[in-house]
Amino acid sequence: MRNAGLGSWPRRRRIKSTGRPAVIAGDTTVTFDGLAEQVDRFATFLLERGTRPGDRIAYLGENHPAYLVSLFGAGLVGAVFVPINTRLAPPEVRYILEDSGATLLVHAEELTGLATASLEGTGVTTRIIVPAASDNRLSEPPPDGAWFDVVLEGVDPLLVDEPVTLDDPALLLYTSGTTGRPKGAVLTHGNVTWNCMNVLVDYDLTSEAVALMVSPMFHVASLCMGTLPVLLKGGCVVLETKFDPGRALELIESHRITMLSGVPTTFQMMADHPRWATTDLSSLHTLTCGGSAITRRLVEAYQERGLAFTCGYGMTETSPGATSLPARFSAERIGSSGLPHFFTDVRIVLPDGSPAGPGEIGEILVQGPNVMAGYWNRPDATALAFTEDRWLHTGDLGYRDEDGFLFVTDRLKDMFISGGENVYPVEVEAAILELPGVVSAAVIGVPDERWGEVPHAYVTFRPGVPLDEDAIRRHLAGRLARYKIPRSVDVVEQLPVTATGKIRKDQLRTMYAQGRGGVQADDA
Repeated sequence: MRNAGLGSWPRRRRIKSTGRPAVIAGDTTVTFDGLAEQVDRFATFLLERGTRPGDRIAYLGENHPAYLVSLFGAGLVGAVFVPINTRLAPPEVRYILEDSGATLLVHAEELTGLATASLEGTGVTTRIIVPAASDNRLSEPPPDGAWFDVVLEGVDPLLVDEPVTLDDPALLLYTSGTTGRPKGAVLTHGNVTWNCMNVLVDYDLTSEAVALMVSPMFHVASLCMGTLPVLLKGGCVVLETKFDPGRALELIESHRITMLSGVPTTFQMMADHPRWATTDLSSLHTLTCGGSAITRRLVEAYQERGLAFTCGYGMTETSPGATSLPARFSAERIGSSGLPHFFTDVRIVLPDGSPAGPGEIGEILVQGPNVMAGYWNRPDATALAFTEDRWLHTGDLGYRDEDGFLFVTDRLKDMFISGGENVYPVEVEAAILELPGVVSAAVIGVPDERWGEVPHAYVTFRPGVPLDEDAIRRHLAGRLARYKIPRSVDVVEQLPVTATGKIRKDQLRTMYAQGRGGVQADDA
């Protein structure tokens, strides 16, 4: 084949794994043969509509076989796949569609309202709708749309073989930054392939792997640390649209799941479920956990069931794996993010750029074939993201112990993680400041037993403005995803600032720890 990218995988794997299950979703099982045929059909449709190499194909939906068909089909014709977080608000979805220049959107039927509200002003000319169920769909698709299954049935599949190299872009994944506007990280076919190789080497995956994917594939970790490596190896992925701890335990037992990925919240909710003690977990042997630090209580709960975690550190820009903590060290090195992945290098540097010694805190830099090509149409941001010798600035602080194990201590950026979702305070602050009467706003992450961290806002108002916490939350509803909306708000007379006027978020964290409020407006 002339195609060396992700799109060729189903066809290559079909030869080796004919008849074996590739994807299970509810009562539907798709074999590698069936997956390859559907991918060929979707790729043929794309070619017939005039899709060219480099065109962007967006997808808005939860975990579903159609997600993988769309991804591989786009890759087969050399198009770039753009997954979109279903939890975003219409303006956020619209921005991604506009910035990426997507011309086709595949979306779930149940998200028709969100998709329709997001399309105005974008370059999307066609949308393909994935039906919720064949016997329970809209009477007619929108004028600019067609049903996904009807599209596949309506073409005679061609043996598509467009020339695609490992250096060509495969995925465009949007990640917010300090500017408050999401940036599209360009992951090449090579980036994703090498990340999968890291997973296969460091996690000892085999073709007998059965991975339960409860985290959404629009997140890079679920897609590139779980789904794609398992399919590359010839294993099977079991897709769930929503996470429910009881349902997850049921599927582990019924499908003899061998691999489960998630964030600490995922695993804690399972351990707290009434079925935890009685569920047969004997098939499980690979538990990968990321997103935030894992607690000793959680490690011990799984140890009691004979299970150990493989924790890791990474980011969208590293496809996403940078380090992993082998399961055998999960108890003795709690808090560590482990060692660099096999084909990836990690180093710690001090502010002057010199190497940090053991125990010295500095910025974490990453280099390797899994590190992104750059940011979509952002040459300035791309230049700032790398050192002169192409080490990626992560913006995170950490240190390595005497044995080389990484410990992440803080973030140079103010981003925090809530239930596995990245929250970027600048984006939330900008939305709050749109509310008339607000003078200044600062958002920090504060501890939460269930979600790890949740947003907390400090806000100042103009004198005499009748605003309160509820008004702020009403203003943000529909503008931001729900997980970004502050769970609590403190109205203060003023925010602590530096001599140059920069808000002192370290002081705000101290204020919160000492009792939330600082100087309350109501107390003034």
